[in-house]
Amino acid sequence: MQGMAQKKKNGKVLDFIERVGNRLPHPYILFLWLCLILALISLACSMAGVSVVNPTNGETVLAKSLISKDGLIWLLENLLSNFQGFSPLGLVLAMQIAIGFSEKVGLLTTAMRRAILGVPLWALTATVLFLGINGSIASEASIIVVPALAAAAFESVGMHPIAGLLAGYAATNAGFTACVIVAGTDVLLAGVTESTAQMIDPSMTVNATCNWYFMFVSVFTLTAAGVFVNKKFIVPRLGTYDPTDGEGVDAVESSAEITPVQAKALRAAGIFSIFYILLFAILVIPSGGILRAEDGSILNGPFIKGLVPILMIYFILVGVVYGVKAGTIKNSSDVPMLMAQALEGMTGYIVLVFVIAQFINMFSYTNLGMIIAVKSADALQTAGFTGIPLMLFFILLCCVVNLFMTSGSGKWYIFAPILVPMMMMLGYSPAFAQIIYRIGDSTTNAITPIYPYIPIAIGMAKKYDKKFGMGSLISMMLPYSIAFLLVWIVQMIIWVLFNLPLGPGVSVFL
Repeated sequence: MQGMAQKKKNGKVLDFIERVGNRLPHPYILFLWLCLILALISLACSMAGVSVVNPTNGETVLAKSLISKDGLIWLLENLLSNFQGFSPLGLVLAMQIAIGFSEKVGLLTTAMRRAILGVPLWALTATVLFLGINGSIASEASIIVVPALAAAAFESVGMHPIAGLLAGYAATNAGFTACVIVAGTDVLLAGVTESTAQMIDPSMTVNATCNWYFMFVSVFTLTAAGVFVNKKFIVPRLGTYDPTDGEGVDAVESSAEITPVQAKALRAAGIFSIFYILLFAILVIPSGGILRAEDGSILNGPFIKGLVPILMIYFILVGVVYGVKAGTIKNSSDVPMLMAQALEGMTGYIVLVFVIAQFINMFSYTNLGMIIAVKSADALQTAGFTGIPLMLFFILLCCVVNLFMTSGSGKWYIFAPILVPMMMMLGYSPAFAQIIYRIGDSTTNAITPIYPYIPIAIGMAKKYDKKFGMGSLISMMLPYSIAFLLVWIVQMIIWVLFNLPLGPGVSVFL
């Protein structure tokens, strides 16, 4: 009876979270409301004469009202330029063209199938987790592909397929932001971070590689944590798999097959990748390499600064190689057509960016970002609430907010104007503020009831267990989310204590 009461209590909590989340307006409308609220706050602060002293140059910074003659003129003169000058937009679209193209020709899906279905039993769980965590390379497509293939792979070796599905789902969601290479997420977040960091220091630049080292290590620490959770919590709870419990798995099994043509195309793509890597090794590794800086270093050279374009070119070229061999590209006109298709899902993002760009620039115009940062930093320092406790507070805050608002970039647009300047005032780099946000934003993705991919994951699981529902999914995702959060916090503390580089030329502290 006590167990039933606990289940009912948990169900009420989940129902409450789902109700609240469903009542949130569309992100576009949400940011319109935020713009209105910001305008009213700016008016109140301006009338009250709120100001701070910028500690970097000693100048007095006054709050400026958007609801004023000057504010109205500024908005009319900058409405279009705010949108046109929004730096993350071009980078995100360019990366989506390249990576989306590779996805459209079938390269990424086939590569995942080969990687998951071709490993020995002892390494299967680790492989699923490793590929899922790196799935952000393929954007959100990995959230669908990896769990389905992992379930088929686990069943083929006599393991419970739902254990594989859950490992893949946890990796692609709770570990979404980690990756061994720079991905679209890095590009998107860095652009926002740079825009908000320039509220404090207009000369500040934030490269897409600013979190690379930290996230590279994260892939391996999270993989290890996921293997532990799967072995100690998930597999024992699921018990022995009975195929009669499900609704049929033909769709998943057929999706795991790789044709001889796809195998040949994948082999050709692999050969091309080797030559591509060798080419840049020749351009970078020698002391006189043309992609080194004038001082001979790699970190300050064009290789690091041009890493995003290098990756874009790679995904396009390797996609062409695969597509020609696989027959998904039949003539040259197919290439731009598939690139255009890769952008079809970005129209909503472009519309959303228009109002987000206004919010970011309005925040900057009012000087509220600087004012909040300075006053918050002073208050926290006075209260002694700084350092690691402050970091943990913001991580947990992001975790909670993520339960009600699933858009990672959308939340960063809200948090960045406050968190980045405030952390800079406390002596931390913008890149480190971005790390704090990424940890909190990722870990609770897998347990968010309003997450759009939860119904898809449940539908996959029902093929193996007809009784599997949202409660089953979230209860089995909790150990993953908690483990990933704890591992990431420990890793973050180690980085702070030893002031390890977060990325090329980027430290924890300013």
